[in-house]
Amino acid sequence: MLTDADLRDLDRELLDYLDEGRITPVYAQRRLEEDNVGDYSRGYVQQRLARLEEHDHAANLLGVGLYELVDDPREDDGGDV
Repeated sequence: MLTDADLRDLDRELLDYLDEGRITPVYAQRRLEEDNVGDYSRGYVQQRLARLEEHDHAANLLGVGLYELVDDPREDDGGDV
């Protein structure tokens, strides 16, 4: 699992979009451009989403590149009991 300190700015933006609903890398890339966040390649956005998936924060539904939020690391206070 990632902590808030492990996240890049792009990861935080992607988590915001995931918090709104399911996203694809292309959708996220276009939203980033539209929101004037940055000019990221689709491949890099895909890489960041895959990293969130690798750490169980997002799920790639049916392996088709449609991602949904599983666990937001920004909300983890580290107080696991």
